[in-house]
Amino acid sequence: MMNEQDLIVLGGGLIGKTVALALSQKGFKVLHLAQSLPPKNVASTLSSTNSDWNSRVYAISSSSQRLLEQLHIWDALPSDQIQAVREMRIFGDTAKDQSSLQFSAFEAGIPQLAWIMPADLLENAIDLASRFSQNLERVQAEVVDIQIQENHTYVQTTQGNFHSQIVIAADGANSPTRERFGIEVDIQSYGHTAVIANLACTQSHLQTAYQWFLPGGDVLALLPLPGKRVSLVWSTHQDHAQTLLQLSKDQPTEFCERIFNNANGLIKKELGEVTLLNEVRSYPLQKLRAKQLIGPAHQPRIVLVGDAAHVMHPLAGQGLNLGLRDITDLCEVLSDKESYRLLTDPILLRRYERMRAGDIDAILNVTHHLHQLFLNTTPTISWLRNLGMQVVNRRPMLKRQLIAKALG
Repeated sequence: MMNEQDLIVLGGGLIGKTVALALSQKGFKVLHLAQSLPPKNVASTLSSTNSDWNSRVYAISSSSQRLLEQLHIWDALPSDQIQAVREMRIFGDTAKDQSSLQFSAFEAGIPQLAWIMPADLLENAIDLASRFSQNLERVQAEVVDIQIQENHTYVQTTQGNFHSQIVIAADGANSPTRERFGIEVDIQSYGHTAVIANLACTQSHLQTAYQWFLPGGDVLALLPLPGKRVSLVWSTHQDHAQTLLQLSKDQPTEFCERIFNNANGLIKKELGEVTLLNEVRSYPLQKLRAKQLIGPAHQPRIVLVGDAAHVMHPLAGQGLNLGLRDITDLCEVLSDKESYRLLTDPILLRRYERMRAGDIDAILNVTHHLHQLFLNTTPTISWLRNLGMQVVNRRPMLKRQLIAKALG
């Protein structure tokens, strides 16, 4: 094991694994600490199996694809498990089909709007690449304490004590590192739960992603997967989410009927009959923004990335992409630093914080206000928002600008 590290990364999720790999490939000595990591002697596999459709899926934007290319991961991903999205259709909460918004990769002059892939496929690829990074050491351990001293940050764990110049906290929305150093957050619970599942359908999805804003504030999305498969993400009230989860276990046919009974029959029209492929899962929805991305204020040594820094509603499918852009910008700031500047220089870390602020705030605020807009059941507001969708749909230039923003 390396005796001294430049950086310690905390968190065993996808963002933690990716930032550790990315920084190690930039030439930094990186120690990755997490409570759960794959054993060193077990090789990750990227082979295709039916169980690959039992996991959560991610929408990958062009900015994320560029990062994965730089990490030499993208070309290793099996093409039969990645689905390009060529079109997106978004429907308002009226019975009128014309109250919809359509985005087309062809009209925008780009190959695709996004890619959809299983979460475990991407994570396995990161694990596989990490095994071959000479500058990266991974240790499965629980963090006991973190102490900041003048030139180093000491991390005490159940597997020993380690020190580095700075610590990257990628330890999730409930980040213990963020809490330990008193970094405050603005947080708002939506009172909604995301219900996720993968479905087989009898009609082709035609490489199209669908999203319906339903009366009462629900958001139902169906994302295309390879073959005649789609991934369901249904944002709904907590009580209804529990009903859906129970139905999926006891009466899976009735669960699928619940999907058809929404969106004025458009789901069945577009995709035909659907059947459940996997266990239905759920997670609570919230908006979270750390007030600072570095800390503590007087002597910054901690950097927040991913869900430790921000959490958003999934209706835009940008949560992972926003975290991956954190990684891209952090790598740029640290690798392009002046030769005389130490990694611990507060000026350097504040560059990262300033670089990320605009992107994070823009995506979080747009997503939040859009969700709040569709929660409003006032007839006048309902008429105006659906009219607004029709107006935007008739403005090709505006749609291209929206696509460019989403692509990063």
